[in-house]
Amino acid sequence: MSEETKNLETAAAETQAETAAETITEQNLDQMVTLKKGDIVKGTVIKIEDNQAYVSLGYKYDGVIPLRELSAVQLDNAADAVQVGQELELKVISIDDDKERLVLSKRQVDAGKAWDRLQEQFEKGEVLEVTVADVVKGGLVVDVGVRGFIPASMVERHYVEDFSSYKGQTLRVKIKELDRETNKVILSAKEVLEEEYEANKRRIMESLEPGQIIEGTVQRLTPFGAFVDIGGIDGLVHVSELAWEHVAHPRDVVSEGQQVKVKVLKVDPEAGKISLSIKAAQPGPWELAADKFHNGDIVTGTVKRIVSFGAFVEVAPGVEGLVHISQIAHRHIATPHEVLKEGQEVKAKVLDFNPAEKRISLSIKETEEAPEQPSRSERNRGGRDQVESIPKENLSFTLGERFGDKLSKLK
Repeated sequence: MSEETKNLETAAAETQAETAAETITEQNLDQMVTLKKGDIVKGTVIKIEDNQAYVSLGYKYDGVIPLRELSAVQLDNAADAVQVGQELELKVISIDDDKERLVLSKRQVDAGKAWDRLQEQFEKGEVLEVTVADVVKGGLVVDVGVRGFIPASMVERHYVEDFSSYKGQTLRVKIKELDRETNKVILSAKEVLEEEYEANKRRIMESLEPGQIIEGTVQRLTPFGAFVDIGGIDGLVHVSELAWEHVAHPRDVVSEGQQVKVKVLKVDPEAGKISLSIKAAQPGPWELAADKFHNGDIVTGTVKRIVSFGAFVEVAPGVEGLVHISQIAHRHIATPHEVLKEGQEVKAKVLDFNPAEKRISLSIKETEEAPEQPSRSERNRGGRDQVESIPKENLSFTLGERFGDKLSKLK
């Protein structure tokens, strides 16, 4: 190839390059001319700082997204919303070619798309997954393309005192209220939890049968009983079913978080109620006492109840025996109250013990030494002394009264 030919080819290549450059420059100029405030453009994140992100649009200089324009909710750092290399759809907020400043917004584009999507999800009752962006007074703030708010009363099925740990958590929610004009989006996580709870409750209730022994966890205590979680749903253990002995308040025998065994007493699917018993899942007091007491044993107990025919004495938790009025004292008494009072501790002898029939007969007087009986001579002398102690005039009057009628008939 001649030198002249090479020169011609080189010149042609340079001319072609210059033409291409001019074409690119013209394209850029066209883009710059047509790029105006309000345009929707696409760009790629090339750099992130704490309070802003830089985006390449193919424009003669890069655009910037301020922190406030990255999300509908307040952010601490731009990296919480975007990452380098991510392609974004953005709205042009302002252009200043003199200062080479192009301000863009991700938030406004997201909001525009979000309202239509949210309206559709609201109408269908769909469940959304959201991440808690901030904890504020009265509830939680989330980003759903626009600012969404979960009131404190709609976060959980139960009362929550401190929500600080919820920031960053992912929650499943439903839209409760939507108003585009006021930019209002109210969400509820509680509604989703309630629906899941009811579905799980129905499933578990169908599997339960009276008499089953299952394990559960004490969830809440009330004056009338304890609510026990038995696999995601709660059943009530009435205060009378907590223990075999009398319970004044549930906290006296169980505590929240405690693992317990319960017996299913009743399942009412229509009312959605489950009745449970802790005491029925344990050996009864009479079963425990079966090998503890024997006829002739001397036991110590507490007078629990006094009735006209005797007194009931508790000799073990939940085990009461009857002391018949004739077995309270060696002397005759008209009422047990003459000798005993409720709460009094006494010693008693086991006369008869029948755990199968839950019956135990006791005697208090059998544990005490009988008073010494007077001799016959003392009893006879006592009788003569009584007669001699009667005045003569009373004696004659008494005899006259008693035999007077019969004497008159003999005359």
